[in-house]
Amino acid sequence: MVTSKEVQMQDLVRQAEALCQRSGMAFTAPRRRVLEILAASETPMKAYDLISKAGEGGQATKPPTGYRALDFLCHLGLVHRIEQDATFVACNHAGHAQPVALFVCNCCLKATEVAYGEVSPILEKAAAAKGFNLQRLVVEGRGQCQDCAMAAYANQTPAQEK
Repeated sequence: MVTSKEVQMQDLVRQAEALCQRSGMAFTAPRRRVLEILAASETPMKAYDLISKAGEGGQATKPPTGYRALDFLCHLGLVHRIEQDATFVACNHAGHAQPVALFVCNCCLKATEVAYGEVSPILEKAAAAKGFNLQRLVVEGRGQCQDCAMAAYANQTPAQEK
């Protein structure tokens, strides 16, 4: 039985193939493997954890190969780097033009991607007003996801009546 996560991974790989074909870039086996591993992961991954699985047969690949694949996938917007802890996560919708914010749950470590196109121009304008040439904008947040908040609430015991 195919899970929804596997279907999402297959869709992302198909989108990546199409994006690379339109861009005239090669979607090599190492790039595909790195994207598949990230898409299958429930949580963001550190580069070395990813590299340890990205070779043939689930073995480690050479670090330069893994890092080149990550750089390529990040450049195309297929993967996002979470700056706060230097981890990587597959993009929810490949090839998007809108900037995204990444919210990472402190409990389950899952990352949620949210488009924030309306906020980006405000931040770019603020930077320009200060004479700052903004080349890259990273918006990340840490907190508690809805699932973890609900689980925490369900596990609370009612206060004792006095």
